[in-house]
Amino acid sequence: MPTLTIVDITPVALSGDRTQDAEPSLAVNPQHPEEIVATAFTPDPMGGPLAPVYVSTDGGNTWVMRSIVPGGTAQLGTGDISVGFGSEGGALYAGILNAEASLRDILRMQILRSPDIASAAPMELLVSRDRADQPWVEAGSVRVDGSARDRVYVSNNDLGRLPRTAAVDVSGNARTAPAPAGFRRTVVEQRTPSGQDGPPVRTALHPDGTVYAVFESWTDATAGGGDIVNVTFDVVVTRDDNGGVGANPFEDLKDADDSAVGRRVVTRRSERFNAFMGQERLGGDLSIAVDPTDAASVWVAWCDRVGGQMGCTLHVRHSTDGGQTWSRDVRTVTDAKNPALAANTDGLLGFACQQFKQRQWVTALELTADDWQSTPERHVLHQAPAAVPVARFLSYLGDYIRLLTVGRDFYGVFSGNNTPDLADFPEGVTYQRHADFVHHQLLDLDNVTRVPTSIDPFFFHRTP
Repeated sequence: MPTLTIVDITPVALSGDRTQDAEPSLAVNPQHPEEIVATAFTPDPMGGPLAPVYVSTDGGNTWVMRSIVPGGTAQLGTGDISVGFGSEGGALYAGILNAEASLRDILRMQILRSPDIASAAPMELLVSRDRADQPWVEAGSVRVDGSARDRVYVSNNDLGRLPRTAAVDVSGNARTAPAPAGFRRTVVEQRTPSGQDGPPVRTALHPDGTVYAVFESWTDATAGGGDIVNVTFDVVVTRDDNGGVGANPFEDLKDADDSAVGRRVVTRRSERFNAFMGQERLGGDLSIAVDPTDAASVWVAWCDRVGGQMGCTLHVRHSTDGGQTWSRDVRTVTDAKNPALAANTDGLLGFACQQFKQRQWVTALELTADDWQSTPERHVLHQAPAAVPVARFLSYLGDYIRLLTVGRDFYGVFSGNNTPDLADFPEGVTYQRHADFVHHQLLDLDNVTRVPTSIDPFFFHRTP
């Protein structure tokens, strides 16, 4: 029988933590899966200039904090951050929004590198570019002349190049090359959107070098009152059959209707960008995954507004011919966000999301081998009141969660209400920080002083 492990990542040394550790990311070293790095909106506990990452060397059972990310602030740590390992060699890569620059109203994306999980030195700066939002890291390795080279993809919304803002920074040899480590910016939007593309741009890498990118091409954007923007968008998938390192990257998939680069999965979908659901802002939810055993089998998930719905509905679709044609919805979830997709070497698709249901945020993991034609394996990872704690800033839980596979195993991370109550964790949980599960109370290092509920990152691992 499969087993599921859920762990509150906050270390025991930070039992007094009361910050909003939202918007998590995760990286697992494929060569040594016991080596895992997680991130969130976590400030350095000593108020230093380096933001921390969470590090586990025992497969996620225990975690320590290591401050190695440049550009941190005492309030937030870093801005957006995602991480990834190369397939070989253990190098760790990060894409961040520099929080120190954000204090000066500068949106500054940076790409960073660390030689391995053991390094306590600040991560090396490889690329720095202003006005690029929501960096998302995907990494793999290829063999060239008998040696491994890391191919690293940092997808982002490059607002410095309006209106075609969906972009991917690609390096074909990121591990050893000096800065900028071969990174080259590629625009994956080939049509002309209305003002810009949506914030999320996501990639999925197959071991044979096939790489996909998905983004939301905004076809119309109008003011909806306050900070809300009413957006109409197409979900577009592009593909590169040579790892994105050739002369014309991400141009191997064209639309059957207009012959333009990038296949439109759906068109004329709507969303209320910056509207709210359960203290969380809406807009820009996107995920993509490719079957590691079949480069032509790829899934996409997105969220949109259906009819007069105040929230949003999550959709999943599947292509079996490299993104050229797409199924109808194989899964929909009402009032949900933060889709995360990943497929393992058994051909099993993992799907996680966070649903606003009965005034709770419910985080669930589903696994299916047949696109939900039969009943999936389902796990409710967490369920807790959406009104607790009160949001300190946006985003509340985060604009994304993450799901990964190594071989047959699924690994993931999400953020949520950290009240120590087993009723909130139907399949169990382990806390490192001091917690009283009888009285549902967090406790400080002295194991006596009460600590208020906040938002923590949670790791989960499903083994076959």
